[in-house]
Amino acid sequence: MLFLQNAEASLQQKKEAISSFEDKTQQMMSSVKQMEDRLQRAEKARQVAEEKNVKLKQETGGKIESLKQLLTQLDSKCSTLEKELRSEKEQRQSLQQELHQEKDTTALLRTELQQVEGLKKELRKLQEEKLQLEKICEEQEQALQEMGLHLSQSKLKMEDIKEVNKALKGHTWLKDDEATHCKQCEKEFSISRRKVMLMNHSQLY
Repeated sequence: MLFLQNAEASLQQKKEAISSFEDKTQQMMSSVKQMEDRLQRAEKARQVAEEKNVKLKQETGGKIESLKQLLTQLDSKCSTLEKELRSEKEQRQSLQQELHQEKDTTALLRTELQQVEGLKKELRKLQEEKLQLEKICEEQEQALQEMGLHLSQSKLKMEDIKEVNKALKGHTWLKDDEATHCKQCEKEFSISRRKVMLMNHSQLY
């Protein structure tokens, strides 16, 4: 019983762990989605900046110096965005690795859960076998008691027979048609008055 309680407690803990891992997985997937959105926005911003740079060069031929400065700023922004992009890519890769690890852990926990279910089935089977064995033992104990009772009765009968044999030494049995009544008390034998009941009178039995 204790083993079953421990198994059920372990099973509950593992179920809670699986639920926690699944929640964490959902959070990771949400974070990855957010990073992808930020990456797309950063790429769009970079493209917009490049388009603006080209447009400015076409429209403002006399403002080359200012455009160069703006271009430098845009390049700096692009560099910053690329760094952020690389950083987010690294974070995404790290999250993906953690996600794979969580999936492996979840699979392992599910395997252990199946093993626990198998152990519970085996435990139930053993309990049923135990009940059957206990029933057989009870039946055998009852049979032994009955045999002991019969043996005791047989021993008592054997003692009675021995006493009868001792009493019968020197006497002979008469035929039924010759023994119609007791020679000592003159009582006739009948169905209710068996010959053996007059054994103490000797002579007739």
